[in-house]
Amino acid sequence: MARAVMPETMRAWLFSRGSLTARLVAHCAAFEVRLLRQAMGRPLADQRDILGMRRGRVVSREVLLCCDGVPVVYAQTALPAAHLAAWPFLRRLGARSLGSRLYTDARIAAGALQAARLAPSHALGKRARMAVAGLPAQRLPARRRLYRRGGTNLLVTELFLPAVMALNPAMRRRR
Repeated sequence: MARAVMPETMRAWLFSRGSLTARLVAHCAAFEVRLLRQAMGRPLADQRDILGMRRGRVVSREVLLCCDGVPVVYAQTALPAAHLAAWPFLRRLGARSLGSRLYTDARIAAGALQAARLAPSHALGKRARMAVAGLPAQRLPARRRLYRRGGTNLLVTELFLPAVMALNPAMRRRR
């Protein structure tokens, strides 16, 4: 993914530091992770490249991050199946946020963020549309980051759905 030209408000979401989950929680009364799917599968070609895989399967975890019942982010995690032992908590996450682990485990190092607008024809854009009723076939702002733990890689890709723009990243809700 190449860095994309986007409105400043969206750039604030795409290039925010730290946990996206924590940032979303600060903008809604009720935050929810909806687990869509977690299963073995084939990696997408771009995932295979960034994960350094020549062949093999990945554990794919797909979730919707929702604010006040509204999906605002579709996220997909890809982990080479051969590396699952290095990320044991992934099996037990269920409907909990992966971000809660990625930013609290000192053994996990985060790589650089990459951002782009994904074409409607991209496989992850199609999956997001299948998960969210009424989501139009349009380019979606997305980011991805490679995480490393114990010599293994895990890739997280997040697609920002149109509803995220209703959440002003400069304003945090008052508690």
